[in-house]
Amino acid sequence: MDTGWRRCAAVLTGWLIAGLALACVCTTAGAAEVHEVHSGYEYYAVGRTPGVAPAKTSPGLLLMGGGREIDAAFTWFASQAGHGHIVIIRASGDDALQNWLYNQVGGVESVQTIIFHARAPASDARILAILRHADGVFIAGGDQANYVRFWKDTPVNAVLNAHVRAGRPLGGTSAGLAILGEWGYGALDGGSITATSALSDPGGPAVTLVGDFLSLPRLKGIITDTHFVQRGRLGRLLAFVARTARDQGTAAIAGLGVDQDSALLVDADGRARFLSWHRDGRAWVVVPQTLREVERGGGRLALAAYLKGRVNAGQPLDLPGFKIIGVGQNSVLHLPDGTVTNPAFVRYVDVVAGQMRP
Repeated sequence: MDTGWRRCAAVLTGWLIAGLALACVCTTAGAAEVHEVHSGYEYYAVGRTPGVAPAKTSPGLLLMGGGREIDAAFTWFASQAGHGHIVIIRASGDDALQNWLYNQVGGVESVQTIIFHARAPASDARILAILRHADGVFIAGGDQANYVRFWKDTPVNAVLNAHVRAGRPLGGTSAGLAILGEWGYGALDGGSITATSALSDPGGPAVTLVGDFLSLPRLKGIITDTHFVQRGRLGRLLAFVARTARDQGTAAIAGLGVDQDSALLVDADGRARFLSWHRDGRAWVVVPQTLREVERGGGRLALAAYLKGRVNAGQPLDLPGFKIIGVGQNSVLHLPDGTVTNPAFVRYVDVVAGQMRP
């Protein structure tokens, strides 16, 4: 019997040592790393969860045009989140952004990543609890059509809006930025429409604009777009603005494009400063100036009459008077009104038979 107990103790000791070794493998700088696969979603985490943010959170928006992350932008985002707990949500990819943010940028208690593969997890009690506890939420890049299909009109949708109302920061890059405006291109046509296609048929079924999704006061009346100059998207943003003006019956609309490898940091008062890896990187504000003048002079009935025949399915856009304002690294953008202090440039563009003309 004594021999048996000694053998049992030896086995238990071996198990304990193995367990401790496993815990060390799963620990980086004292922070446990987690990866779980569930039905419809994956979950990653690094850091100390749960917990309380060391500092008070502050409202803010991190608007990134896709491409490379900017350390200073995420350092600001971490500060707005009270150096607390960041949750990244996405519908593809892995934990690379999470680990970079925690290990390279630092200054946060934890970073968690939820990868949605279906709509059902948007009603999952555990996921909702994680998002409610988040001090900052960041929406990664990918395919915004999945974000629309998985999150719109779900409890996750409601929690994200409540997060902003509670004075906590929200951010997005690429597809994550595309859904932050009051209206956005949902890419529900199965692809990513080009400027040429959008200008040639702004009223057609491929211009899949989505509204009544996220409700962010600083982006009220704004349509967002990304990878802007790199993918030649000015023309399609003009088409998006024109189509939304027609559909919503108002000219109180502006487009906001952000170049790749660039970011806008929007403070609580709506003032936004611009950062970019590129010296000539820009954010772009599109104002339908002629439409605003028509509406100001004759109201919405006059606007509707003016737009008739100019923004129709199967016909090219034919609309003059767009004002384009460039936001550079020495500029200040004021949201949601879209005015710019010290703009990098101001240009005027007409669209004639689907073609942009200066």
